[in-house]
Amino acid sequence: MEFINSLWKFMVLSSPVLLLGLAVAGIIHAYITVDKIKSILGGNSIGAVFKAAILGIPLPLCSCGVIPAAVTIRKSGASNGATSSFLIATPESGVDSIAMTYAMMDIPMTIIRPIAAFVSAFVAGVLHFFFNDFELEEEVVEKKSPCCAKTKAAKEAAANKVNPLARGFKFAFVDLINDIALWLSFGILLGAGIDLLVPTEWIQSLNGLGGRLILLGVGIPLYICASATTPIAASLMLKGLSPGLALIILLTGPATNLANILVLQKYIGKKGIAINIAAIAVVTLLFSFLVDFLYTYFAWPLNFNISSHDHGHGAAWWEIGAVVILSFLLIKGIFQKEILPRLKNEKAGCS
Repeated sequence: MEFINSLWKFMVLSSPVLLLGLAVAGIIHAYITVDKIKSILGGNSIGAVFKAAILGIPLPLCSCGVIPAAVTIRKSGASNGATSSFLIATPESGVDSIAMTYAMMDIPMTIIRPIAAFVSAFVAGVLHFFFNDFELEEEVVEKKSPCCAKTKAAKEAAANKVNPLARGFKFAFVDLINDIALWLSFGILLGAGIDLLVPTEWIQSLNGLGGRLILLGVGIPLYICASATTPIAASLMLKGLSPGLALIILLTGPATNLANILVLQKYIGKKGIAINIAAIAVVTLLFSFLVDFLYTYFAWPLNFNISSHDHGHGAAWWEIGAVVILSFLLIKGIFQKEILPRLKNEKAGCS
């Protein structure tokens, strides 16, 4: 029963703002197309790296979802630096994860999280600009016949003219939620479990350089989406984890994973992969110390929303409605993305 109460608290806090974040994500997706991104990020300059980091912060794409977009802009002429900057900033932050941070944490962490994501992405891009001269092989560079190019352009233009908001909301409430449903559900369930079961003394023992290095080592090769890291980090902070260590969880989990590293070697080179990992690790580590210093120096209280709201059975009708809607979307997403394909494969294997 205590676990159910803890889970309910997490859902009541996160559901309204996450639905709002998804709506904003849909609007952004409707009007910021891949073609626009390609036109903005073209050229090999630090300015393009800066724009890539800025552009990636609000975009609602996970670490796996950003790969096709990054590959497209790379094959269309974007530099190693701009591609990597976009590739790091986008999954580390997004309007959905920023909304979740505000709902479960506090204003300083809501502000610091996207700033740290921007800095890590920008630093990686600048390092590429100076130290990575990797060039795509000729057969990898996108080449189309004029006929095919015109046909594809005509189709894309027609699609863009058909109700962009409807297209954007379909992306947010179908495609995006399906992509993150499993990990977001895992994050909320794990957060509720940590809130209830994990000893405070064990969590507090992680605070320090050793704990930071452990979290970096675990977070970089593994993947969990940005929204899903938020309830996990919030629960750990309630148990005594420092804000700086929580930031490591918020940044490294979404930023990269082993599967993406293997895919991206073809487009930015092995040196590029090493630069990205080093930039993420060093910047995240430095920001973790900075965040702990800021909380101590300014005596910011850790009055996280998740600890200061006891909704219990007193949730407002609109909060209950948001929980019902989000629960439906998560269940539907897990079924469509994870269960249904396996059932189809099993059926095909038996036939």
